[in-house]
Amino acid sequence: MEKQKIEAENNIVLNVFGSFDENIKYIEKLYGVKIVNRSGEIVLTGEKVGLASKLLEVLIHEAKKENNIDRQMIDYFSEELKETEPEKIEKISSDFICMTVAGRAIRPKTIGQLNYVDAIRKNTIVFGIGPAGTGKTYLAMAMAITAFKNHEVSRIILTRPAIEAGENLGFLPGDLQQKVDPYLRPLYDALYEIMGAETFAKNMEKGAIEVAPLAYMRGRTLDNSFIVLDEAQNTTPEQMKMFLTRIGFGSKAVITGDTTQIDLPRGKKSGLLEAAGILNDIEGISIMELTNKDVVRHPLVQKIIKAYEKYEEKRAKAERKDKEEQSRKNRGGGSYRRYRR
Repeated sequence: MEKQKIEAENNIVLNVFGSFDENIKYIEKLYGVKIVNRSGEIVLTGEKVGLASKLLEVLIHEAKKENNIDRQMIDYFSEELKETEPEKIEKISSDFICMTVAGRAIRPKTIGQLNYVDAIRKNTIVFGIGPAGTGKTYLAMAMAITAFKNHEVSRIILTRPAIEAGENLGFLPGDLQQKVDPYLRPLYDALYEIMGAETFAKNMEKGAIEVAPLAYMRGRTLDNSFIVLDEAQNTTPEQMKMFLTRIGFGSKAVITGDTTQIDLPRGKKSGLLEAAGILNDIEGISIMELTNKDVVRHPLVQKIIKAYEKYEEKRAKAERKDKEEQSRKNRGGGSYRRYRR
């Protein structure tokens, strides 16, 4: 039986322990230890005190940054600590990007997100590839707004391919802008939250911020701009090449997409997948892959993504088996026909 003590201020301890000690009860169950708060001194006893104390130290560091401690955070950090040193994990909350208009700090929440943000700072073009809820677009938008506020770029350009999800654009009501606005709505939402509706409207009016379908990028050269191409899995190879060759001097581009949600017609190759294969060895271009571990939405989202991944693996395995079986049958049939002749 091991015993260890960790000192922390009482208000920090209360955040770590959670309402009715729900966080600490969960950690006790996770590691098979007993954790007691003795007036700002946390006492751990049990068989896995070392791992549990590492987790608590990371959670205390998060609490000092005024981050809310919840079960999702506990699950993520407990998994990461199996492979990553606490010092690396503690860097996550120290990386500040910007504040929302409501005064909330935007910063990475996972190791994957930390590496993604770091790649955006260091490279001219970054591909952010990963499932829903990993913060690909939101963090790219926050980085774009920060660069704009710091006068590193003079414009923000946000674009998406307008893939028709069952409806034809020609049959949708309104003028062209009203037809394409629904495709761009997630970009508007992020801008409103980070920048504020009034500031966004003023900059939009001045032409400092542009939100447009990808087709509008053709024939242009985009200098001194921070460009975010969202939903890039729905670009064709031709569209992706067109977009990448628009980038001018003093510009930075972030291309985000989820390769598990391609809405292109069957048989049409994704420009995102092709570009990631072609450009992965070029200096100044970084291809970052986020995983279900980087999902920061409701914990159920992570479970849904894992379930779909398992299903896709099972289906791919079954398809391979069917092809092998069909191939064996064809070979057998061919031999038989030759023998008969």
